[in-house]
Amino acid sequence: MTLSGNQKRKMRSAARLYAVQALFQMEHSSQTVDQVRREFLDHRFGATYDGVELMDGDLEHFARVIDSAVNYQAPIDQATDRALVAKWPIARLDPTLRALFRAAGAELRDSSTPPKVVIVEYVDVAQAFFPDGKETKFVNAVLDHMAREARPDAF
Repeated sequence: MTLSGNQKRKMRSAARLYAVQALFQMEHSSQTVDQVRREFLDHRFGATYDGVELMDGDLEHFARVIDSAVNYQAPIDQATDRALVAKWPIARLDPTLRALFRAAGAELRDSSTPPKVVIVEYVDVAQAFFPDGKETKFVNAVLDHMAREARPDAF
């Protein structure tokens, strides 16, 4: 089966959402990255909940993001801290935002995806988790700072 470019983009977007969920789950459980990856691949990608079928995600992208977020968590968290107001270190953030910044930071660190695309995609993920909040503007500002630091040549 050949996928269209639009379908590939949707699957990559779904993988980003799943990566944030997986990183959140790892922080709140004693599960390893391998256990969480297996659970998501076996039970989340394309699953049906309450009659709604979830989108399949880009498996390779999902694995790359969560592996990089785990392997480089300390430098990603430090980059996030530098983008935050001094009195708000990453440890004080909502755990969903922490997971989002780790996933986005991993992608900014390792990806050939243009930083502006990474920012837009993760702002969309923030909108999915916080549809009524100011978090999307906050996420946009923090990711813009992180992207300019990680990949200044792309701006």
